[in-house]
Amino acid sequence: MSTGPRRMQLANGLIRLRLRAGLTQEQVGQRADYGKSTVSRYEDWRNPAGIRARTARSLAEACGATPAEAETLARLAEDTTEVWQVDGAVPSWLNPLVSLEHNARYEDAFAPSCVPGLLQTRAYALAIHQAEDVRRPAKAVERAVDARMQRQQVLRRDSPLQLRTVLDQAVFQRVVGNSAVMAEQIGHLIEQAAQPNIDIQILPFTSGAAAAGLGHFVTLVGADASLTSVYAELLGGGLYLDAPEDVDRYRSAFEGLRGHALSTAESLKIMMTTRKEYGDG
Repeated sequence: MSTGPRRMQLANGLIRLRLRAGLTQEQVGQRADYGKSTVSRYEDWRNPAGIRARTARSLAEACGATPAEAETLARLAEDTTEVWQVDGAVPSWLNPLVSLEHNARYEDAFAPSCVPGLLQTRAYALAIHQAEDVRRPAKAVERAVDARMQRQQVLRRDSPLQLRTVLDQAVFQRVVGNSAVMAEQIGHLIEQAAQPNIDIQILPFTSGAAAAGLGHFVTLVGADASLTSVYAELLGGGLYLDAPEDVDRYRSAFEGLRGHALSTAESLKIMMTTRKEYGDG
């Protein structure tokens, strides 16, 4: 049965489906042949009671979920895999990372090759998505970019996500899109670095092997310790880890990267200089 971050994601998915259908908990219970109290219990991720895949599928179908959506929630309930593959047949809010960020209080992110999604401009995000799959339909790319822009709202909510990020210096040397896109993106990073809830540090090439073997990863911490989780990026999806030993290993790795990185003030100077080098494209 699903626990921790997966249990939270499952509960949020059921809530979103119910609200989308305009149904009350009682109405969902009647459609799925369950009581209102049962629906309420399953929508509360903090409740220690588990949820079976069959029950998750029934509740989802009672809300008019598509087969892909119902299967997604059933898979979360089964908790048989840590790997999440991006599926265009399900809405972006069923992606665990989106839900984890929505519920997290703190996020640490290491980016070795490109700007993290939460800090991307629309033009930069568009170029990234187009490069990932040149055969992907334009409308699908636009939807993916829209979802990424919407995801950034966690940085501007009433109690904003506290974001610390370490960017490898290669991020600023790799031209995504063109020079104009890069100039705009770096300008955006400079603006975001001025926000009280965002810290940006650059890991210089002179740090040597500090980042060797590390790919893009994110650690998330919520108000409840059970929400602590790790997301490691993979081609076409991501790996989600919540075992304490895995989380501790990644959190230690991030602190090590911060120790090798330039200070926020020094990083800001480099970003300002690099922004001028790209000019107006």
